[in-house]
Amino acid sequence: MRNLKALLLTGIVLCCSSFVDGTAARSPGSHGLPSQENAVEIKMVKNGVVLDNKLVQITFSNPGGDVIAISYGGIDNLLEINNVEGNRGYWDVVWDNVAETVHTQNKLPGTQFKVITQSPDQVEISFITTYNASLHRGDNGVTVPMNIDKRYILQQGRTGFYTYAIFERLQGWPGGRMETLRVAFKLLGAKFRYMAVSDTRQRFMPTAQDRARGKPLAYKEAVLMNNETSSPEFSGEVDDKYQYSAEDKDIKVHGWISMAPPVGFWMITPSDESRIAGPFKQDLTSHVGPTSMTVFSCSHYVGKEVGLKFQEGEAWKKVFGPVFVYLNSAAPSSHSSSMIRTLWNNAKDQMLEEVKSWPYNFISSQDYPSSNQRGSVSGQLLVNDPYIPGIPVASSAYVGLAAPGEVGSWQRESKGYQFWTQTDAKGNFFIEHVRPGHYNLYASVPGIVGDYKYEVDIIIKPGSKIELASITYKPPRIGPTLWEIGIPDRSAAEFYIPDPYPTLMNKLYKGSELDKFRQYGLWSRYYELYPHKDLIYNVGANNYGDDWFYAQVTRSVGNNKYVGTTWQIQFELNAVNPGIYTLQLALASATYAELEVRVNNANAKPPLFSTGLIGDDNAIARHGIHGLYWFWSIKVPSTLLHKGSNTIYLTQTRGGTPLQGVMYDYIRLEGPAEKP
Repeated sequence: MRNLKALLLTGIVLCCSSFVDGTAARSPGSHGLPSQENAVEIKMVKNGVVLDNKLVQITFSNPGGDVIAISYGGIDNLLEINNVEGNRGYWDVVWDNVAETVHTQNKLPGTQFKVITQSPDQVEISFITTYNASLHRGDNGVTVPMNIDKRYILQQGRTGFYTYAIFERLQGWPGGRMETLRVAFKLLGAKFRYMAVSDTRQRFMPTAQDRARGKPLAYKEAVLMNNETSSPEFSGEVDDKYQYSAEDKDIKVHGWISMAPPVGFWMITPSDESRIAGPFKQDLTSHVGPTSMTVFSCSHYVGKEVGLKFQEGEAWKKVFGPVFVYLNSAAPSSHSSSMIRTLWNNAKDQMLEEVKSWPYNFISSQDYPSSNQRGSVSGQLLVNDPYIPGIPVASSAYVGLAAPGEVGSWQRESKGYQFWTQTDAKGNFFIEHVRPGHYNLYASVPGIVGDYKYEVDIIIKPGSKIELASITYKPPRIGPTLWEIGIPDRSAAEFYIPDPYPTLMNKLYKGSELDKFRQYGLWSRYYELYPHKDLIYNVGANNYGDDWFYAQVTRSVGNNKYVGTTWQIQFELNAVNPGIYTLQLALASATYAELEVRVNNANAKPPLFSTGLIGDDNAIARHGIHGLYWFWSIKVPSTLLHKGSNTIYLTQTRGGTPLQGVMYDYIRLEGPAEKP
């Protein structure tokens, strides 16, 4: 099970291959002397703007700034021509007013077009939306109170284009909440049928029509397809866009492949600096549509408590992106697997080039600092736990810079920029290309409970090279470990994940232990395993990989009613020493849940501890295996314990739906502190 957790954190596996037509082998910005024959051209057409470099041609609505056509590789338009022009390639947000009574999707139509730079080597264009307070009409959400500058860049010799956006609020503007911010593309359904999210997550996909004719399940995103309503090869499968989510740290390249002609469409996101909530935040990638997107901000897997919330009059500015929309092609072959492998491997090669070239040196906006305007932080992270021999290095820890806040606040932070890296085998870290600003340094160490925060603020100036040497994390610890359940790594992946229902399966994950949690309806297996009483775990006799269900969900009592559940941890103590014991309790997810802890009295009132109502991450429904991380150190007086048999009762009190509950990350009981 430890290997399973390691694989989940590894991300996509990178490999290299040659690209058959060689049109995109050059690194960004390395164009040499421009050739007038192959120069980038800009053309004004009726209600549109066209960028053309002889390899790819992109048409934009004017002044709206939507991408309405992409011509490449023998396909006149890679985007879905049956969609209206504003529903092909676009930036959009979902905006709530202050009272969150109005929920508005806005595709941010521009009102002004500008050419930012124009040369034979590169053209950068802009579509600007300027907020007009007189059109806002109070809090009805008709107009998003933002100035928005959508930018597109086409370069000579490149089979693809860059896009980024600058969002700005000025003082005095109405407050509200921006729940979603993304850039999305709807591809030509008749051509793009093969989807690739990672090395192990790719397949031929159902069509939008297959989904539309299917049977909706517990929520509208999950659809069951059958022979009568879909293509025969997808009969009996569940399709759900959340099954293709991934952690932001792993979302570098994904997209779609057309087989005739063999063309790939890829979203490459080389940096996470403008995404919210840290490296473990999960977001959508590609899914049936065919749709491909880069998500910068969304409440999925974190809930509404995380997001871009603005007070009345609050000023703010942030650059999102750039991302690279990359196109490639391969020689036709009778072997589809060969074409797929060539296109996918080349897309990964191009992703590596983009990551290597970040931050880009060709962005015209003064709000996007180039590499010589940024700074770096380096050091070594150690872990000092008095009950772990010596002072171990924090190997494979995630170390990052985010806005100043409390310990662990980075996972709820959204308005600033975040910069994360992973330590090497000796705990060394190097965070580079950091925008100037005021930060705290945070860390999360696999195998070590809790969160770390460096006690000194970090001030980054242009050219800063801050060397911290060795810093030490002292994780929560009171006394010796009496027993533990799970692995402290912010995930429930090591616990028992049941087999999916054969009639509710996504064949992509059939037989996969790594991705089993992505199957639909696993929460319902709990009622079958525990039809009459809830889970009881015996320390020393049970194994958490086989006997601890991955989520403490509600119980069905019939008539579409669901009630809370109580799990028991039974354990033996050879002796009870006077003093305070400690229960270290870490949750990997919570959805409209309240967890109460009692010791040796299932009916004790009040309980020893209660979380109160917590969580809105919906990770159970969205096949997430984790959402937001929660941690508590709970004091257990020795007077509550007995020599011999003891029981801890964990009651999730809230009911109502089958998708409520918690996922555990780690539980540890510690004895009283030992004398020096």
